Amino acid sequence: MRFIKTKDYEDMSRKAANIIGAQVVLKPASVLGLATGSTPIKTYANLVKDYQNGDLDFSQVSSVNLDEYKGLDRKNDQSYFYFMNDHLFKHVNIDPNRTFLPDGMENDAAKACRDYDGVLKAVGGVDLQLLGIGHNGHIGFNEPSDVFADQTICVDLAESTIQANQRFFASYDDVPKRAYTMGIGTIMAAARILILASGEGKAAIVKAAFFGPVTPKVPASILQFHPDVIVIGDEAAFSQITI
Repeated sequence: MRFIKTKDYEDMSRKAANIIGAQVVLKPASVLGLATGSTPIKTYANLVKDYQNGDLDFSQVSSVNLDEYKGLDRKNDQSYFYFMNDHLFKHVNIDPNRTFLPDGMENDAAKACRDYDGVLKAVGGVDLQLLGIGHNGHIGFNEPSDVFADQTICVDLAESTIQANQRFFASYDDVPKRAYTMGIGTIMAAARILILASGEGKAAIVKAAFFGPVTPKVPASILQFHPDVIVIGDEAAFSQITI
């Protein structure tokens, strides 16, 4: 596990974009595992800028997203499909037919999970998986549990996750309470993992996840067993660790 300390969020985002961009340059047909949430927004903005400057070509890239809320239509501005389109896809030359997310409108949870596992198998494996980390250690929507989920699952979101997401919705009642998420086993199968952490609020979980015991109670801790993980964090997020 490699740690890169950056000055601030802007610096973290630039370095993350550089790593993702290098992946695309070195392997134009890369499969990118993508994440949503506030942390990667500037990373995507930098990738868009690099594309607009002629430095990146996404025409052969495929992408698979970590998760999607159950019950949100793709036209809903809080769906992760909408998020990805708004922050990245519509601004670069990626083929929309090669951008994949779980189907949040599939009511049959078992079918939705099987279908997405089929997609993940068909793309042939993730070359670079981008992750954020939740305050409770979740990656994707893999919440603290008694076991590490292997494949795609439908999860009941933790109360802390629901409350963290409430700022994006009109009210608490509007926040989805369930989501489809790529399983820990699938995340761990990625060739390389890039995880981002920003802000003092992430300092405690960075220490627990990467310097504490490996346990499904802290889902991100499993990344200690992956052979190629890069953790990029700003000074605030790394304030409780020594690297």
